[in-house]
Amino acid sequence: MPHHSPLIATIVGGIALAFILGTIAQRLRISPLVGYLLAGVLAGPFTPGFVADQALALELAEIGVILLMFGVGLHFSMKDLLSVKAIAIPGAVGQIAVATLLGMALSWALGWDIGAGLVFGLALSTASTVVLLRALQDRRIVDTRRGRIAVGWLIVEDLAMVLTLVMLPALAGVLRAGEDAAVSVDTYVVVKALIVTIGKVGAFVAVMLIIGRRVIPWVLQYIAHTGSRELFRLAVLTIALGVAYGAAMLFDVSFALGAFFAGMILSESPLSQRAAEETLPLRDAFAVLFFVSVGMLFDPRILLEDPLPLLATFFIIVFGKSAAAFFIVRAFGHPTGTALTISASLAQIGEFAFILATLSVSLGLMPERARDLILGGAILSILANPLFFMVIERFKPWFERFDRIDPTEIPPEETIEDLVPTSLTGHAIIIGYGRVGSLVGRRLQRANKPVLVIENTEDLAAKLQAQGIETIYGNAAKPAILAAANLAGARWLFLAISNGFEAAQVVDQARKANPALDIVAQAHSDAEVDYLRKRGANYIIMGEREIARGMIEHALGDEAPDEGEPGAPGATAA
Repeated sequence: MPHHSPLIATIVGGIALAFILGTIAQRLRISPLVGYLLAGVLAGPFTPGFVADQALALELAEIGVILLMFGVGLHFSMKDLLSVKAIAIPGAVGQIAVATLLGMALSWALGWDIGAGLVFGLALSTASTVVLLRALQDRRIVDTRRGRIAVGWLIVEDLAMVLTLVMLPALAGVLRAGEDAAVSVDTYVVVKALIVTIGKVGAFVAVMLIIGRRVIPWVLQYIAHTGSRELFRLAVLTIALGVAYGAAMLFDVSFALGAFFAGMILSESPLSQRAAEETLPLRDAFAVLFFVSVGMLFDPRILLEDPLPLLATFFIIVFGKSAAAFFIVRAFGHPTGTALTISASLAQIGEFAFILATLSVSLGLMPERARDLILGGAILSILANPLFFMVIERFKPWFERFDRIDPTEIPPEETIEDLVPTSLTGHAIIIGYGRVGSLVGRRLQRANKPVLVIENTEDLAAKLQAQGIETIYGNAAKPAILAAANLAGARWLFLAISNGFEAAQVVDQARKANPALDIVAQAHSDAEVDYLRKRGANYIIMGEREIARGMIEHALGDEAPDEGEPGAPGATAA
């Protein structure tokens, strides 16, 4: 029986190589993204050994883009998107213009015509959706104002590229011929294409707001009431993938934009958090395949055959367009920290650049050399992006000395480094104020114990502060956040977050800061219990065990298990 299957070989080979090289990268204290890209280079057609199917890898990568944008949409609302339009629209347009002009200047130096230079510059102007979102998620700033500006900026860039891809075939003739053919352009065809494209995008948005806003939450609510987790997961994936595919097929909107709107509509449902959790494993796996597919496009020979033009392309992407973004954000009155974050997140290019380059070469608008430079620049910029963030974060305090903005006007999430430590001592620190954390907090308050909450959801943090509960907004794994919570003077630390690995990072720091601190954590498996105990937690409670104990106590009363027996809470004490 033949076992040759390009699809299975591509998935297995890509994920296995990404796992191996990503682990090595992590051990070397560099971003796993570097390992994923190198895995793609090894699996590509330009290196010896295993060669994955490039076309299949690119299609699998699109699923990663869809799920990633859907997940981002789940944390957004139309109000969030409109709140940053004043900076996102002019900022994205201005940055695209600067990057395009820089690309045209390089193309002129290489002897290409104006049409080739225009398309080349446009390809260098749009950031990769996956790289930008991964950078924001890794730093836990998607839900901050900086994150919203970056995502809004990205949406405007996506719309600009959709228009470009539609208009390019209509303008191909005049762009190929150069300036002398300007009079021969069919204005009617161009205007018609523009109106149709804008009309389709508008129709898609209208359908999502009028019909999708009612149907999507209703469908998910109905499936949730069936009690089937499997059907719920399928419903979420159907909504994410189905809306993205329908948007592309019916309205000529990108997969990413369609998925984002699907998530944004669903964000208004109380089931949005559960929907995000259900898509997380698939989203991460396919996002990895995106980086593998990008690596497969890279031909290492270009480093030797065309080094100077490649270096110039890299500098335009990483320094030219990011510098433009930085100065635009500062010009709109935002602090240096925001400007640095946005400029760093945009200092790379990705999927739209590949699509635009491929289309332009097929239309005869650009030489193949230009496509190779775009691909090479994209790979190098994605490789350099984690390093760029590292450098910016290191020197951000120095840059911020030149800020002339009133600190009271800076949103809370943009001044994490300037947090004033709490004056509380002998207090309880609660990390995460969801269902578990809120119950713990209310009980401690009734007992008149001082409480400090660390919460990474902006709206909830603001609500708690309004209620008079001392709250620090941010990611608890950051040393600056924990330092502001005064771990050394605290009596208890309650970890009411579901991510065991993240909780372990907090436990590590807390135990070093205060060896006598009483650390109480929650877990969802025996492995998490052991992991947290080894890290230094005093008492770990597993939800399933507590449920079982309650059932047994109800049924058996005095015959319920004693401390230390399976199912008893004492079994999880360190």
